[in-house]
Amino acid sequence: MTGIALAFDGSHIDGDLYRSITDEARHAPHMFNDVVTAWTSYGLGIFALLMLAAWWRARRTGAPVMARALAVPVVVGVVFAVDSVLKSLVREDRPCQTLANSFTLEACPAHGDWSFPSNHAVIAFSAAAALWLVDRRIGALALPAAVLMAASRVWVGVHYPHDVAAGALVGIALAIPLTLLATRAAPLVERARGGRLRTFLTA
Repeated sequence: MTGIALAFDGSHIDGDLYRSITDEARHAPHMFNDVVTAWTSYGLGIFALLMLAAWWRARRTGAPVMARALAVPVVVGVVFAVDSVLKSLVREDRPCQTLANSFTLEACPAHGDWSFPSNHAVIAFSAAAALWLVDRRIGALALPAAVLMAASRVWVGVHYPHDVAAGALVGIALAIPLTLLATRAAPLVERARGGRLRTFLTA
């Protein structure tokens, strides 16, 4: 019960670290903060582009790889749904709501928009993990992008560090087995490659 109680008030976990990071943001150059704010708001679109790239490259590979490539958006959606349930169970307030005089680069979310785990981190890391299992080159691009996305959520002041760390762990832990499970659809992909979807599934 103690762990659950603490989760309602993340300041007991790493509130001091959160303040240290947001104090750095308070004194950072405006141009840098503008870039971070833009990234945290729109950067998830990069992962959609990487998913398209993974599908495109998978057209030149075997059916198992294509099956995983097609599953990536579904995997991310499933992981996001699980994360949403977890957030509603933990019900942790945002640090900008709990800590007085918190500095944020974007508006503090309303009460009820729970903090733990970070949705952005979950989406980014689940996408990165799934993409890694499809195409290592694309995965190597997605992983640092996921790290930057998670870090940006703390920098702009809307998440504690433990929120994004948990989001990363949840995203990776769920995405890996789900993506590997998608390999079982390879026979379906192989059959589809011989039909009307041939141009969509093969180079």
